[in-house]
Amino acid sequence: MLPTPPSSPSSHTTNSNLLLTAAAFVIVVAGMRAAEPILVPMLIAGFLAILSTSPVFWLREKGIPAPAALFLVILGVLSLGFGFILLIGTSLEDFSNAIPRYQARLTQAMEPLLQWIQGLGFQLNEDLLLKSIDPGASMRMVGHMLSGLGGILTNSFLIMLTVIFILLEASSFQQKVRAAFGDPKGTLAQFSKITDAVNNYLAIKTLVSLGTGIIVATWVSILGIDFPVIWGLLAFLLNFIPNLGSIIAAVPPMLLGFIQFGLGRAILVGLGYGVVNVIFGNVVEPKLMGRKLGLSTLVVFLSLVFWGWIWGPVGMLMSVPMTMVVKIVLESNPSTHWLSILLDSESSIARAAKPPKSISSQEPPSSSITSETDFPPKTD
Repeated sequence: MLPTPPSSPSSHTTNSNLLLTAAAFVIVVAGMRAAEPILVPMLIAGFLAILSTSPVFWLREKGIPAPAALFLVILGVLSLGFGFILLIGTSLEDFSNAIPRYQARLTQAMEPLLQWIQGLGFQLNEDLLLKSIDPGASMRMVGHMLSGLGGILTNSFLIMLTVIFILLEASSFQQKVRAAFGDPKGTLAQFSKITDAVNNYLAIKTLVSLGTGIIVATWVSILGIDFPVIWGLLAFLLNFIPNLGSIIAAVPPMLLGFIQFGLGRAILVGLGYGVVNVIFGNVVEPKLMGRKLGLSTLVVFLSLVFWGWIWGPVGMLMSVPMTMVVKIVLESNPSTHWLSILLDSESSIARAAKPPKSISSQEPPSSSITSETDFPPKTD
């Protein structure tokens, strides 16, 4: 029997690195889940600050002094924040109180359907079937999601204060980096490209989601569905989740339309959602972004489960923007570009075979979503 050749030191090193990476990932995930009360408000503050930097620099380019520009943007952020708080606060309590009533009426509305199915010759146990298939689960899911948002709003003061401090530091960040690292052209350019790409993506996605929410709220209000503000808000939030978000947002108002007016009104609600999402998702959004910077459906679903498990309803709503940020960071580095291709929904062989040029080259960095003309350059 021949002796087994000893394994090479490189294989031992590779296995050790994989084990260390997996262990570090588990520790980081556990820490993120344990630190949810502080990390979630900081995350929301970071996204709000990224969205607020472009208006600050735009106002400064128009000749407005830095303190005045910062004050105007902060005033706008505070106004939107308080408006959002009032919107959630006035609608959440009424909707939560109405959930049991809607659930009971939906269960009653399901009984004729079950009797019709039994009339076709199928033997069904109504009690067992209603316990197995809960028709009011989507209503409770909406209430749970809005309750989670209401819990985050209790930290609104901390979020707004963090946004203010980040905006105060934004104008002097480049000077601090130059003073700390000398002349970091490559590092500063790479950071600037990532920041611009994330900023453009969040800004465009927010505008598209806002338009979707307004049109949806108007449509369900015309149809007479209860709580149109909640359905518009839900459409706005879930529009950040491509592919799955529009389907999840349409289910509760369709059920409510079925409860209030019957099957015909529920179909009209679904048609309205379909038309809005087709127009905004396939026409408006790709045109604004220049090209579809999407994620595969599997990645969207896994990120939804992963971030939802870590941070609950807020993690589910922020799952795709956070995964999108990770994808943009991976895409900006040639050594990790292959990982961004695996996350992409429509990557091609040409893009996989030709990684992007290094950020430190002489070519000016451009956003991976839109051209530089869409947003003004950030100058001091």
